[in-house]
Amino acid sequence: MKFDDFKLESFFNRYEFKSPHLLCCSDCEAMTIDELLSFEPDAKERLLGSWLGYSESGGDPELLSEIAKLYRRVDERGILEFVGAEEAIFGFMNCALDKDDHVITMFPAYQSTYEVCRSIGCKVSKWELMQAETGWVADIDDLKRLIQPNTKAIAICSPNNPTGFRLSREETMAIAEIAEKHGLMVFSDEVYRGLSEDEPEPFADIYDNAFSLNVLSKAYGLAGLRIGWLASQNRAFMGQMLNFKYYTSICSPVPSQKLAAIAVRNRDKIIGRNRAIIEENLVHSDRFFARHEDVFQYNRPMAGPIAFHKLKSENPIAIEAFCQTLVEQKGVLLAPGSLFDMEGNYFRMGYGRKDYKTGLDLLDEFIRDA
Repeated sequence: MKFDDFKLESFFNRYEFKSPHLLCCSDCEAMTIDELLSFEPDAKERLLGSWLGYSESGGDPELLSEIAKLYRRVDERGILEFVGAEEAIFGFMNCALDKDDHVITMFPAYQSTYEVCRSIGCKVSKWELMQAETGWVADIDDLKRLIQPNTKAIAICSPNNPTGFRLSREETMAIAEIAEKHGLMVFSDEVYRGLSEDEPEPFADIYDNAFSLNVLSKAYGLAGLRIGWLASQNRAFMGQMLNFKYYTSICSPVPSQKLAAIAVRNRDKIIGRNRAIIEENLVHSDRFFARHEDVFQYNRPMAGPIAFHKLKSENPIAIEAFCQTLVEQKGVLLAPGSLFDMEGNYFRMGYGRKDYKTGLDLLDEFIRDA
């Protein structure tokens, strides 16, 4: 099994901990362990009393119980916990797919969603989101046209990374109908659930052969815990994935699982805080892009903490030079669209951090000084 270089993660490995102002991150504002423990009066004592042996491979029962409350038709037996989202993506693709299977992935997307498929020997078709005048749109008829006799699965991400696009309830139901008609699995990346109003249900509650991915890294801002999970009504397949997990992490760290249970139990407080940060940052964003409408195509996010804007330039390498000069001169990091295999002068901007306005003000200076 061989992979191409992971462009986005290599980029972050180079810049993330050296750049003072991260204006491109897909996760929300983090917190300290002490802050997380403060949500429950006896949490610190419980954490310190945790036994540091192996835990259940499928996940700590307390954590699974809390996660199951997020779903209507999935109970603890349909939840499988992983080390972050990446292990879940890797495990699902390896259990679900065989060489020469066909997979349809929403695009643009997180690279591993399609790169792992390719490494298995699958053929991958991109269901491309389209640039409209005021943002990104999806065409369900395009998805239908991509179905082939050997199509095995559809992979979606909503709210979408990197665009900030979100499927409507009607579009979500249409995808479920297509999948059921053709007997397809649906892998649904839902790591930004909770950050907006009027969300469609988790796909695992809508369709019995769907697999809803979530993680504490994004909407919760707790990437350091490295806790993610899949939810599904298809318990037989989840059993296959558990067997696969025996060859990867075996189980997650006990302290992370104990802290994760506190986080999921207090999700309204944590995600509510992060939603407030995003909403405040969007106010600053609206003003900034209105001032610079001659420079940027503003694709205001429909949901979540990220957006995919465009630098107005005919030079195909302009965004690479723009981002490189910006981080060198102002210490502000943006993620060029080439990291997502996206043509054109797109770049990802993140709205979930408290430092957003500081970085935006420096970007404003950079443009005015140019």
